[in-house]
Amino acid sequence: MRCPFCHLDEDRVLDTRTAEGGYMIRRKRGCTNCNRRFVTVEKIEQLTVRVVKRDETREPLEREKIRRGIERACSKRSVASDRIEQVVQSIESQIYNEYEDEIPAKEVGRIVMSHLAQLDEVAYIRFASVYQEFHSADDFIREVTGLTKRPIATK
Repeated sequence: MRCPFCHLDEDRVLDTRTAEGGYMIRRKRGCTNCNRRFVTVEKIEQLTVRVVKRDETREPLEREKIRRGIERACSKRSVASDRIEQVVQSIESQIYNEYEDEIPAKEVGRIVMSHLAQLDEVAYIRFASVYQEFHSADDFIREVTGLTKRPIATK
């Protein structure tokens, strides 16, 4: 691995740990030339599922977009960042298990909403209001009513 500071290919691994439920490996490395430390991440490279947007364009599924959407919905809520990471991992796993090549954007949103409903109800309503393009208070009332009629999920 090339050092990001001195750009030489002379380093040693100081520590190795698994992350994201064993789907990633984080390695702490030390450069033998400049003695600086840096971290590298190894991740399983999967064939990318493409998201089919409303206008029929296609783009690769981006884990970071899912994470940003969930973080935005959970803003100022007491949801731990490691719990958000678990939900993102679960969503990504579900998509890769159920879809091989393409997934409609509406389906990605539905999957995210189903996970958010179990994670945090307020975050769910926030996400749903943007994703489903609420236009009035009636839209909110309808969604909250539907949410309260669901069986209570254990967190």
